[in-house]
Amino acid sequence: MADELRHLAGVTVLVCDPAGPPIATEADALDLIGAAFLGATVVAVPAARLDARFFALGTRFAGEVMQKFVNYRLRLVVVGDISAHLAASGALRALVAESNRHDQVWFVPDLDTLDARLHATP
Repeated sequence: MADELRHLAGVTVLVCDPAGPPIATEADALDLIGAAFLGATVVAVPAARLDARFFALGTRFAGEVMQKFVNYRLRLVVVGDISAHLAASGALRALVAESNRHDQVWFVPDLDTLDARLHATP
């Protein structure tokens, strides 16, 4: 499967292919943002595609990527099991909890949860 535009809860979402290239640089994140300009307002990225530095907050990579999405007014959704990363980092647990309280960056276990969350968002 390639990255594809899907409609979830009336919202156009760029659902990224789990087998796609890793997101390891800011340029990789900008490539996704560019692809989203085909009409998406949400980009759903499989957690497995994110470089491990994304989950090690000391690298600042997560902040750089998230800020790019905020700057371009796109919602970033990390989709998948990140429990191993959460177990290893209290700071990451706090970031995920805080992010999920707001509307710009979400961490969800699967696309069904994203669909439900979009339905619940005014």
